[in-house]
Amino acid sequence: MKQLLFITYFWPPSGKATLHWPLKIIKHLPENNWQPIVLTTDEDTFTQKDFSLLNDVDPNLRVYKSKAFEPFDIYRKFIGKKPDEKLIASETISTTNRSLTHKISVWIRMNFFIPDARVGWNLSAVKAGKQIVNENKIDAIVSIGPPHSSHLIGRKLSRKFNIPFVPILIDPWVDIIYYRGFKRSKPTLCIDNRLEKSVLEGSTHTIFITESMREDYINKYNFIKNKSSVLYWGYNEDDFESISQTIFSKKSKVLEKETHKTLVHAGNIFDYQNPENLWKTIRKKNDTGDKFKIKFLGTIGPAIKKSIEQNGLSKITEYIGFLPYKEMLLELSKADYLLVCATEKRHVPGKLFEYLRTGKPIIAFGQDNEEVNKIFQEANAGVLFKYNEDVSRFFELAETFKTDYNSVKQYDRKIISQNLTEILNKVVK
Repeated sequence: MKQLLFITYFWPPSGKATLHWPLKIIKHLPENNWQPIVLTTDEDTFTQKDFSLLNDVDPNLRVYKSKAFEPFDIYRKFIGKKPDEKLIASETISTTNRSLTHKISVWIRMNFFIPDARVGWNLSAVKAGKQIVNENKIDAIVSIGPPHSSHLIGRKLSRKFNIPFVPILIDPWVDIIYYRGFKRSKPTLCIDNRLEKSVLEGSTHTIFITESMREDYINKYNFIKNKSSVLYWGYNEDDFESISQTIFSKKSKVLEKETHKTLVHAGNIFDYQNPENLWKTIRKKNDTGDKFKIKFLGTIGPAIKKSIEQNGLSKITEYIGFLPYKEMLLELSKADYLLVCATEKRHVPGKLFEYLRTGKPIIAFGQDNEEVNKIFQEANAGVLFKYNEDVSRFFELAETFKTDYNSVKQYDRKIISQNLTEILNKVVK
């Protein structure tokens, strides 16, 4: 069995949504004749914890952890948070926070931590990686980011030991969407672009999680055209099978009592993803007698909360916050409608695939996002609107949706894991 060193910053019990892809992909690799060895950080002070995810980690899986310098610890003190207070992603990059301390901290983050604020892990991770390679016959190295600093670890180990290297980009690197609203100096951008190019040049193969992102990178770096692939974010079929009985047992007791329609959004939603026309439409429908309830499972940008208040929807809105993964899936499966907010044409939100698997009507927002639109059309699952578009027709169309599960099944991470091993088999020849 071939051995793979998989570098991932996030790992259970972190509750970060970013870890679900590597967690499930790694779980299925041995079924395809690849034995993973995980290199991760010993602590993630930024995210909520979900200890239930440890159940998905094979007790025989070798997981190496190394210490990381966390600038977010300093940031927490700088803004006056207590040591045990969790940071909220939407707050750290909020554009509505006008305080001097916030502005200074964001500027430092954007210009001094290159490529990102997790770069403090790299020294200890490279040292641990060298030990792993020296003690094991590693056939390939995979890194996943953000944080994109993880790719620098993979690149360095690949160079030193002459091992095939496959970086996986969940989001764009230099041109990630939430950087656009902040000032980055020319020297910072120059260094960051050089690091990005060096990783892609040094890769044996590069994986993107959307086709539009791959095309964007090919336009920027044509040399990756023949050494890159797309593996979508996907979902976990086994998780849905485990909650199906729970939904069935509660259906007659709970759902029959509901007299309102529930709209759910899962995960982070930032100020720049505010679907104001949706709130206006729900307000109008409420005023004409329709009953709605809105649930947010995750962190919410302050501007979005304000928009909901301005539309008189506070009483029907529930801010649940972070939930363990399977509890989140249960909430999605009980919803009447699901909300997803893309940011740009390269962005296919990871939650979209879990939404698809529930079979519930999906309302999506995104500017010129043809990839999301194509996925919807193939699965007959939802409608994509521009942020400034009238969305009132969605609730009529929603009654006509009947999800094509044969189309959805291709996104099961068990299949995606198999696709990854096919790529790995080619790069180690």
